[in-house]
Amino acid sequence: MSDQKEQNKNQINIEIDDVTAEGTYANLAIINHSVSEFVVDFVSIMPGRPKAKVKSRIILTPQHAKRFLKALHDNVQRFESNHGEIKDYEQPPIPLNFGPTGEA
Repeated sequence: MSDQKEQNKNQINIEIDDVTAEGTYANLAIINHSVSEFVVDFVSIMPGRPKAKVKSRIILTPQHAKRFLKALHDNVQRFESNHGEIKDYEQPPIPLNFGPTGEA
């Protein structure tokens, strides 16, 4: 089998609809985990508003969470090598109230 056919055999065709492609803005991520999964809630908090809603929730296996961490780290390094260091500004702590907590 040729190299081109082997590469095509291992590729995954990923599609995205227009609504999903627009994305969802979030300026806060809250991460919880259990033995079997990581739960990442993306939230958009607006100044002067006492309430915020989770805009998106992603649930990952521990293995995928670790791969995601590595991929994000690699991308931040590439970004900073092209555009300079990303400044990490100190922000006041945000009091969070999600009601009762539990394990998934």
